[in-house]
Amino acid sequence: MIKRKKVRLIIGLLFLCVVIYFGSLHLKIRENIDSKAPNNVDYLIILGARVKGTIPSLALQYRIDKAAEYLTNNPNTIAIASGGQGEGEDITEAEAIKIGLMEQNITSTRIILEDKSTDTVENIYYSKKVIPNSSKTGILVTNDFHIYRAKQIARDQGLLVHGLPAKTPVVALFKSYSREYLAITKYYLYKYII
Repeated sequence: MIKRKKVRLIIGLLFLCVVIYFGSLHLKIRENIDSKAPNNVDYLIILGARVKGTIPSLALQYRIDKAAEYLTNNPNTIAIASGGQGEGEDITEAEAIKIGLMEQNITSTRIILEDKSTDTVENIYYSKKVIPNSSKTGILVTNDFHIYRAKQIARDQGLLVHGLPAKTPVVALFKSYSREYLAITKYYLYKYII
């Protein structure tokens, strides 16, 4: 009987720890959702997301739209379209971003392609290599749930950037947040333990 109570107590404490941990992750994500990006930065990096053939996924389209809005209002800012070509993609994510920006009247001369990356760490790593030397200030454009981790990864690589959150498709909210909790956990494990 005492043994059973002990087991229940341990399970209860573990469950409580898990709830507190994921709750704290959710707070960190939420703190970055309302971040305001300054005007007239030198560059913005649009992080890639899935492309279906040649059509941007809804998540990527929201990133493109948010970037185009900023670029229209800040004509001296250049864009770095970041993302390689994955399975089921007929063009690179970077190319899909460029096409989407040009459809919204952003000239191709303002768009630099980074088309090697396969994940967020590589998005930042390869984008950093194509940022013009004279550039000082920057912004990351990604869906709101992703801003926190993307900014942390950028900081790890020496880029102090602001976040410009695009909305997350409602149909993908649960999946996006669930995956992001796990991705942040993996990031923490690699950064602090492994």
